[in-house]
Amino acid sequence: MSVSELPTKEANVLKGHEGGVLAARFNSDGNYCLSCGKDRTIRLWNPHRGIHIKTYKSHGREVRDVHVTPDNSKLCSCGGDRQVFYWDVSTGRVIRKFRGHDGEVNAVKFNEYASVVVSAGYDQSLRAWDCRSHSTEPIQIIDTFSDSVMSVCLTKSEIIGGSVDGTVRTFDMRIGREISDNLGQPVNCISMSNDANCILASCLDSTLRLLDRSSGELLQEYKGHTCKSYKLDCCLTNTDAHVTGGSEDGYIYFWDLVDASVVSKFRAHSSVVTSTGRFGFGRHEDQEFCRMPIVTET
Repeated sequence: MSVSELPTKEANVLKGHEGGVLAARFNSDGNYCLSCGKDRTIRLWNPHRGIHIKTYKSHGREVRDVHVTPDNSKLCSCGGDRQVFYWDVSTGRVIRKFRGHDGEVNAVKFNEYASVVVSAGYDQSLRAWDCRSHSTEPIQIIDTFSDSVMSVCLTKSEIIGGSVDGTVRTFDMRIGREISDNLGQPVNCISMSNDANCILASCLDSTLRLLDRSSGELLQEYKGHTCKSYKLDCCLTNTDAHVTGGSEDGYIYFWDLVDASVVSKFRAHSSVVTSTGRFGFGRHEDQEFCRMPIVTET
């Protein structure tokens, strides 16, 4: 993707939340998106037509993250009520509530087969839950962090967590090995490159850091945005040519992956841009979700 193909304006604005939007996630093919926020709801949208499809209500406090299965049939969510919810998308019914975190839950992810949900919590732990079992107890607890775990990524055999303790920790579930990379600054979001060779970490010193997954080497740093108080998403575009992330001043930034120069930025919102993705962005305080077609290829 060339710089000229990067977005410079919104493609659609989806309104409906009655409070700040904390996260926005597209489904696997980019045809639909989910948003969640302070009004305790999850909302399903067709962003291309600007249509609100369904609202999911059951959380007792704000919803901080949501993730949908590859076949779009189930979703998981988490938030301030310390629970992980497992939903049926079509009926809007909660299939199961996973309880066990001792604090608010910051992030959730399905594994590749949508059989397990992994959650990251303020209780300094990652917990894995079996969606096929009727048990509501976690099948795995990882509690080697020394502060809140803010974000989680999964591979076929690994769980990767980013924490306010300044570390990105990789747990290989096949051999029971843990690798810890200390970035020296609180980590509030991590994402993986499309080739799975790198981890991009957003830190609270207004810096994004790119790590080599195999060696832990710091490959590059990306600066210019403001990230000091909020959890702000970050990711790479589908070609891994550019890095993108939100900013507390309402801007969205794009950096060149290799030389870390800011190749594009624009003011997208009136407040903090908390959620960015390969297909979309969500805004924090002004109760809207704004779709940006970062990448048109699928």
